[in-house]
Amino acid sequence: MEKILDVECQITFDAVDPFGPVASLHFDWLIEVISHRFPSNNDDVAHSVEIESLVVDDFSPFTDWSSHFLVVKGEEPTYDWRQYQDEPHHDSIGVHIWGASLFVLCIMTARVCEPCLSKRSKNVQEVKGNGLHLTIVRDMWEQAPENTLESLRHAIGFHDGIEFDLRLTADGEVIIHHDADVSVPKSMLTSSKPWVEHYTLDELESFGFCSFRSLLEDATVREQWRDHGKMGCVELKRPHPKSDVGGGYFGFSSHKKHITTLINTADALLNEFEIPNQNTVYYAFHKGMKSSIEAASTQRPWAELLPYIPPFGTRQSKRLRALPHFLTHSFSRLVNHHRTSGASMIPAAIEYFVPPINKLPLGKKVGLSGKSALNLQAAQGGFPVYVWPTKPDIEHRLQAAGLTGLTDHADPNLTWLPSGHARWTRPATLPLDEEQRTTLENATKENHLDILKELNANVVPWMECDASSRASLMAMWSKRWQWQDLPSSIGLPDGHAEGSSPPWQAVRLIGHRGSGKTQRPVLQNHHSM
Repeated sequence: MEKILDVECQITFDAVDPFGPVASLHFDWLIEVISHRFPSNNDDVAHSVEIESLVVDDFSPFTDWSSHFLVVKGEEPTYDWRQYQDEPHHDSIGVHIWGASLFVLCIMTARVCEPCLSKRSKNVQEVKGNGLHLTIVRDMWEQAPENTLESLRHAIGFHDGIEFDLRLTADGEVIIHHDADVSVPKSMLTSSKPWVEHYTLDELESFGFCSFRSLLEDATVREQWRDHGKMGCVELKRPHPKSDVGGGYFGFSSHKKHITTLINTADALLNEFEIPNQNTVYYAFHKGMKSSIEAASTQRPWAELLPYIPPFGTRQSKRLRALPHFLTHSFSRLVNHHRTSGASMIPAAIEYFVPPINKLPLGKKVGLSGKSALNLQAAQGGFPVYVWPTKPDIEHRLQAAGLTGLTDHADPNLTWLPSGHARWTRPATLPLDEEQRTTLENATKENHLDILKELNANVVPWMECDASSRASLMAMWSKRWQWQDLPSSIGLPDGHAEGSSPPWQAVRLIGHRGSGKTQRPVLQNHHSM
């Protein structure tokens, strides 16, 4: 018996026997697994699989196979593979095989081309047996550049929401961009000044960056955000102090005015596209965040990013400047600051929760297990905490502790976490009841794909839950994580059990900068949105 795909690829097929025919029950099992793993209505399939083909010699009749499959009679044999390289059917389902007597079983959502196999060098596995020749060429999911429409669109469907960064352009529009400098090769810049705020929206879009309006105009993103209760975590970015609109290193009033303008401009777009207030939160590394919120016209939730990191310097120098604040502000102090200021949630660095760095701040230590976890629960009191960056090895413990994670890992092939748990990527918008949660917790590496398939088929999305189901879920969460009443100052009804949005305190998994942070420069050349 042979294994076709390794554990990381999530599918194994051991029905290829070099000494005997393939058992029909094994073949049925393979079809069931592939149908689950690569559903025909899943837009992400193209990113997960490039070629999947089954070549069956004299294996008929082909009956009762699902719509995921297509049976194709082999073409006349040829020995000139090069003649097919530029054929237009390479952009759709197409098959070339050796020998017209063979039949081919293809996954409908994949592109199949046997001659192309000769030019592939990675992830190619081939097994021959009596009655069956199975060739699989698999490309792993390819992550789109951070903060691009492609990256954000994938993540908002895959997770409970998305986090992204907004900046003002030279012509007063809003662009999605993290760094102070335009993140393209310097040779592409049209100005001697590298800062984002010196470029117009059209110029930035010509590089391939996504405007906030373009994000909201995307039907998939808008439907998920507005109608499916997904969360948008919007980080507002201050310009570099040396830029024309940066206000200098000590221009507090200019900083406040800039962030206020950015809030109002972003809010106008969110209102235009009818994004619910409770599905959005603004935050920033901005000492005057509360003042900017009060000066703006927004009614949306907000928070302040602490410890404060200035918008200039290298990554290392920024962290060094933030260190004194981190050392003197325990997690309990962080919670108290946000509660009393009227903030709606707490964005927190992962360093507060994992050793050894979580031992450094003064005051009680918090963590994800043991006494530290009890300290965390007592200090948090159910107040929403969003933690970045959440790596796969701590994702399960973080969620179990009642914390929302901002993750850089949106790979649909990551279904089994390094901690030894099946991964559930939408804990708030596709919530598990107690029985379903126990089923997931008891999953093994060997059976977790079957369990995930069953749960995905049976779990009711929050937006479709009736009042009784919502009340039951909220009671379970409240008991597990010791929820307390939300402060009235955040402007949201406690629990928020109405509409399509999960309760404000619900534990979520959010895609950081869409499908995750990527290398610099973010766009190596023009990127099509």
